[in-house]
Amino acid sequence: MYPNPQDVLPIPGADAGHFRAAVQDLASACRAGEDTVRAWAARWVASVLDVKTDTPDETRRRVERWAGQITDFALQQLTPPECASAQAELIIARAHGFPTWSAFVAHLDGLADPDSTVGAFERGAHAIIRGDIVELERLLAAHRDLVHVRSDREHRATLLHYVSANGVENYRQKTPPNIVDIARVLLDAGADVDAEANVYGGGATTLGLVVTSAHPRLAGVQNALADLLLDRGARLDAGTVHACLMNGCPEAAEHMVARGMSVKLDEAAGIGRLDLVARYFAPGRVVSEADAGEAMNMAAWYDRREVIAFLLDQGVDAGTRTVPDGDTALHIAAYLGNAPLVELLLKRGAPVDVIDHVYRTPPMVWALHGWLAEGRPDGSYPAVLRMLAEGGATVKAEWLEHDRLRAEGDLHAALSRHIVRS
Repeated sequence: MYPNPQDVLPIPGADAGHFRAAVQDLASACRAGEDTVRAWAARWVASVLDVKTDTPDETRRRVERWAGQITDFALQQLTPPECASAQAELIIARAHGFPTWSAFVAHLDGLADPDSTVGAFERGAHAIIRGDIVELERLLAAHRDLVHVRSDREHRATLLHYVSANGVENYRQKTPPNIVDIARVLLDAGADVDAEANVYGGGATTLGLVVTSAHPRLAGVQNALADLLLDRGARLDAGTVHACLMNGCPEAAEHMVARGMSVKLDEAAGIGRLDLVARYFAPGRVVSEADAGEAMNMAAWYDRREVIAFLLDQGVDAGTRTVPDGDTALHIAAYLGNAPLVELLLKRGAPVDVIDHVYRTPPMVWALHGWLAEGRPDGSYPAVLRMLAEGGATVKAEWLEHDRLRAEGDLHAALSRHIVRS
């Protein structure tokens, strides 16, 4: 759906007529040309967010990003010079998270009815992210089936899914301190702990969303929330530990293993469980090159140097690639600016100029990107770059043109000595 099904606009307090007028404005803007569409999108987003002249810079950046996203989508959908209203309807509906204009209008009509389930659901979602247990309990008492109702939006989430702060609308991805109590209220009211939402390919349960969400992790309640769901019978789906690691939630990954999930080699490597990694190298067992590459890289992401050293001692090649991306542990260590790991890998024979299959670049470019393009706050990038260059890495002159790198005079000079002239 819409460029990112979670990155949708909130709905201001307006009736369907307001949005019908916006449809006509967008269609007219389309007939006037691309610049007019861009101006319309900026005005529309600003009106939805009620942006004032004294709006903080962060909000203004959000407006610009949203406006750009809507503009790009609109220019893909609209066909000048006709610029049909039906096309404009679809753009506005999807920008607010609905698959069709008719679904959007039905939702707006429901919001206009103070006694509707639609309105109760929206107020319930708002109560969840505010941590307002009193309001949530009042809504559940007044609407007995509310815990089973699903959102009108494409994700079709239940209220319980909203406690995960994941998969639902981005502006509702918030974790109040009492979210465990909020979840308990919903479960006590009869919420289906294994209800599935249509996000990330479908079949997403609340538990799966909780343990892969940054918001409860940062709030320090991720594992407690997972425990409540598990204690209420939530199923543990295969691949949950891997999903935790792929989404930057190693604590949740470790917790899922502690709660009884079995792990594959790369998952054991990612959580640093050397005892579980060693089982895969017991006499009579054979580890494929593909599995070894995944384990090396997952261990690299989480700086599990003891695991990587063990894998290398078992005969795993330091330059083992993942399939199909073709990156190596050295790519990742360089990208993260992890100097001790880069040093270990180079000493153990990791190829310094290996090219990955996705970005088609060597580890040095990954390091430069992490440091200069992304501005990652941690990492010892100068040391990493020196080690790669001294280890024989190819250096191209165009890689050293960044102002920040030029400002590092000694480093720039050291790298320049390794430039390969084409």
